[in-house]
Amino acid sequence: MILSEKDLKETLNTFYKLDAEVKKIAGYEEQNFLLNTKEGLRLICKVNPAPYDEPYLDAQLKALQFLSATPLAAKVPSLKLNLDGQAITKTEVNGHHYCIRILSFLEGTFLADLPVLSTGLLTDLGSTLAKMDQALRSFSHPAVYRYNEWDLAYVLASKENLHFIKDHEKRRIAAYFLLQYEMEVLPLMYQLRTAVVHNDAHDLNVLANEDKITGFIDFGDIAKTQLIHNIAITLTYVMFRQEEPLKAAVTVLKAYHQEYNLTEQELSVLYYLIGARLSLSVTQSASKRAQGDNAHHFVSENDAWKLLYQLLKINPVLAQNEFNLACGFPKVSPEKEAIGTLLKTRKERIGANLSISYKTPLKIVKGAFQYLYDDQGDTFIDCVNNVSHVGHCHPTVVRAIQQQAAKLNTNTRYLHDSLLEYAKLLTDSLPAPLSVCYFTNSGSEANDLAIRISRHFTRQKDVIVLDHAYHGTSTVAMELSPYKFDGPGGGGQPSHIHKAMNPDLYRGVYRYGDAQAGTKYAADVERLISELKTSDKGVAAFICETLLGVGGQIPLPPDYLKEVYRHVRAAGGLCIADEVQVGFGRIGDHFWGFELQDVIPDIVVLGKPIGNGHPMAAVVVTAEIAASFNNGMEYFNTFGGNPVSMETGIAVMKVIQEEELQKQALETGNHLMVGLTELMEKHPLIGEVRGHGLFVGVELVRNKETLEPAVPEIDWIVEEMRNRGFLLSTDGPLHNVIKIKPPLVFSKENADDLVAHLDEVLYKIK
Repeated sequence: MILSEKDLKETLNTFYKLDAEVKKIAGYEEQNFLLNTKEGLRLICKVNPAPYDEPYLDAQLKALQFLSATPLAAKVPSLKLNLDGQAITKTEVNGHHYCIRILSFLEGTFLADLPVLSTGLLTDLGSTLAKMDQALRSFSHPAVYRYNEWDLAYVLASKENLHFIKDHEKRRIAAYFLLQYEMEVLPLMYQLRTAVVHNDAHDLNVLANEDKITGFIDFGDIAKTQLIHNIAITLTYVMFRQEEPLKAAVTVLKAYHQEYNLTEQELSVLYYLIGARLSLSVTQSASKRAQGDNAHHFVSENDAWKLLYQLLKINPVLAQNEFNLACGFPKVSPEKEAIGTLLKTRKERIGANLSISYKTPLKIVKGAFQYLYDDQGDTFIDCVNNVSHVGHCHPTVVRAIQQQAAKLNTNTRYLHDSLLEYAKLLTDSLPAPLSVCYFTNSGSEANDLAIRISRHFTRQKDVIVLDHAYHGTSTVAMELSPYKFDGPGGGGQPSHIHKAMNPDLYRGVYRYGDAQAGTKYAADVERLISELKTSDKGVAAFICETLLGVGGQIPLPPDYLKEVYRHVRAAGGLCIADEVQVGFGRIGDHFWGFELQDVIPDIVVLGKPIGNGHPMAAVVVTAEIAASFNNGMEYFNTFGGNPVSMETGIAVMKVIQEEELQKQALETGNHLMVGLTELMEKHPLIGEVRGHGLFVGVELVRNKETLEPAVPEIDWIVEEMRNRGFLLSTDGPLHNVIKIKPPLVFSKENADDLVAHLDEVLYKIK
């Protein structure tokens, strides 16, 4: 029940003989009032309606009394006692019970209201906070040993409030930092020093005057907790509204450490504690918004979100390096020369034909959605890793893996609900005829199985593929892949594999402007089928990606698959759609790539995005084909369909659907395509920009008439973009296509940054 200003004025006169002007001011949970006496004295009155935690209020007041006997006395509120000499006044007004305290008013400006936090002020903040923490080392009170929702020791409880955050991107970022707290901080929790601390020294609880701290107010969250939590909370709010938030934090931290030494172990969790505090703040705000509209609950919300986005871009290694150096400890990142030792060991122990990206190899140690962090402290935007479909370390997927791995992982000879649940999720997303699943561990293995099934069903061996195609690394998949068997070290085209023309509208035989190009390219498949017939052979299957990856990031011409499938089926063959790189909403327009062509395959092969990096894949067929394959020989796969993989797949599908990532792929992909197309108009080196959603190719040519491939220019561009923090790769038969297939959480801001830097790099090449 709210106490009115009028009733409070009367109460103050009764219990304190205090005649003052009463004005209500902002407060989080309790009521706060500013009192102005006739003598010109200003005081703060705090009112707690019953029921209230009397022991905890006593702890707050005892802490203030304790600090009043230290050199910090002038920087904490003093207590005004009532006529009975008590610090707490209990009273009843209009049938409601209240607890009243009066504190001195501290002069100064809230840090939140200062336009600039000077180096001197930040230094004094660190030093003064350290002095307060030192002073409280000998303070104790039974009530500080309790659950406090703002104590970072209990921050994981805020997971329950994540659902109140309605924005998908924001919710997953907050969930990510809570996950990182669980993984990085929680295991060390009981090794970290504990102390009684203020626990809420944020920018609206700290007062300053020019370059000096004048006071700490509101001890309402005082707690016995890990000492490092206190400085982490303060650093969080110091970093608000800063262009270089880490620099501001380091200034405070350095001054704190000079006054009160921190340990390396405490510093090792500081980055994650800052992320946890921010996540706690935004989840609390979201929860409070659902319950009411107290404006004070949301006062820091926008700043917290801005800093969360900034923090996500800061490599945790960089943060720890800066924190360590500020406190006189060595950096945690190895010397760059150490990469040589790593490469030497790799050369000795790993097959030499396993390539490494970039001239200066990267050692990636951590990931967060579309960001990758290396061991040197650099952050990279992942523009090409379509394996991490819903983002690196997506908390929903990580937790699904963790939880199931902790319960059970075994083969599929036992009944398990997850197997059936995931099979239903997959088949529900596909056209009705595709209704039976087989699970494997990789796209290569899935393509291998798809060919085995088609050969059994048709009693034929020959397979038609597209020139330059790539379908995997197993023996059968390599036989399906001209990209491999026609390339360096390849064994040449097997006699039972037949290459159809790559349906490339940019540099192929039939090009843009030819309305019949799809039909004409499909006629080449018909030609191959006719040649097989003259040799008394049939076709087992036609297989192709529904957007061509290694073939050059090429969308298929209109009606191409419709005509090809017609020819193949007329010859008794099966039509296999390789959706390993294309499926699960990446193209934006549809969930599956074959839907762009308005066809239904006989077999669909799934991989890469299916498990967000967890090794799993699938083959989905019609009931008729499945019945034929059930020929008495058991299909068994030790790991395919295991419970951990199935829960992983369920989590990925859940994230795609709940976070509307197909829609994001469409909107962000269209935005990116517009930006890249504008670059094409400025830079002659760009011959074509093509794709759907977040499946994009940029073909580089030296001459737009001859289409001479821009090699080695493209290699220089990719390296330069890597040096700027953007990870790209090349593809295509001529190795002159920049492929862009980032995680679906890739944002419009990321797209704009990519285009802007690519623009600058292309200007350099002129």
